[in-house]
Amino acid sequence: MINTGLFYDMLKENGVDFFTGVPDSLLKDFCAYVMDNTEESNNIIAANEGNALAMASGYHLATGKFALTYMQNSGIGNIVNPLLSLNDALVYNIPSLLLIGWRGEPGKKDEPQHKKQGLVTVELLDTMGVKYEVLSEEDTVDSAKEKIEKAINHMKTTNEPFALVVRKGTFEPYKLQKKIETSFEMNREKAIEVILSAMGKDEVIVSTTGMASRELFELREARGEGHERDFLTVGSMGHSAQIALGIALAKPERKVFCLDGDGATLMHMGGLAIIGNQQVNNFKHIIINNGAHDSVGGQPTIAFNIDLQGIARSCGYKNVFSVTTSEELKEAMTLLNNAQGPALLEVKVNGGARKDLGRPTTTPIENKLALMQFLSK
Repeated sequence: MINTGLFYDMLKENGVDFFTGVPDSLLKDFCAYVMDNTEESNNIIAANEGNALAMASGYHLATGKFALTYMQNSGIGNIVNPLLSLNDALVYNIPSLLLIGWRGEPGKKDEPQHKKQGLVTVELLDTMGVKYEVLSEEDTVDSAKEKIEKAINHMKTTNEPFALVVRKGTFEPYKLQKKIETSFEMNREKAIEVILSAMGKDEVIVSTTGMASRELFELREARGEGHERDFLTVGSMGHSAQIALGIALAKPERKVFCLDGDGATLMHMGGLAIIGNQQVNNFKHIIINNGAHDSVGGQPTIAFNIDLQGIARSCGYKNVFSVTTSEELKEAMTLLNNAQGPALLEVKVNGGARKDLGRPTTTPIENKLALMQFLSK
């Protein structure tokens, strides 16, 4: 196991002092340490991993130094385009040190959405010609130092990106000190409970990846309700709204609710413009905004610093609401149900989740088939 602080110091000693990316659960200790020990201007939590790699590339162009781009291995999908059409030696030949959390590693138990990505992680890097080293809990400070130096030397020699693929349990625990302080009445689970109580039996929910889908599943269980009306987007962060849009377009007689998160909305915010311009009357977009990447360590997003309502309006949403209390949410749900769509409701809540929060007991395929049967009626 590698001491997180020493690993950070070794990066700095090798000239790596700019960090950007999207937080990951396997990297949460490292990301937390970076957050607490780096100037804000030198640690940018990006909207998505492709943006992060482009930002790291711009930093290199301006300084000649190597930036570190951190991500979960699911984020490889978002970096394929810049990696191959910007950073590759056949194009601009721009280096960046990639730090990739290896979810779904073969032989390790993980959730369904990580299995395929875990199986092909290193194969994808091989296919794209990205050299890499694997970091694990067996690594010492000395062996980690050797791998960092190998990465730096490779980038200096070739100007190509280099990846450090991180196995579960690699970094020693480190707890984030810079907490997001909020004082809202509700947390996300309470908000979802209020939302469910205001919905009918024929409406569909597409919920975003992470805690929201897990809480939705458990609330249905607690209420003695089935799960056939819900599509739990356990992976594909940032795409729930477009899944919901596809359903809404195909089923105009049904109200379709997207239960979204702030981090997911930011990741592919261009989708709001598509939704707004489609003018789907039955589309209801609920963004539960806790200002954090809650599922992967509580790293902050910028969602409390921007006007999500104004953005939605400018994208063509017909009606927009924002609430902070349960009473406001009850009233807003009545308005949302009756509003012409596309309509958006922002619900500001505190971060965090129950420690005993479980995971869906149905498989993704079972979830899909149940929803399709429900929609066929």
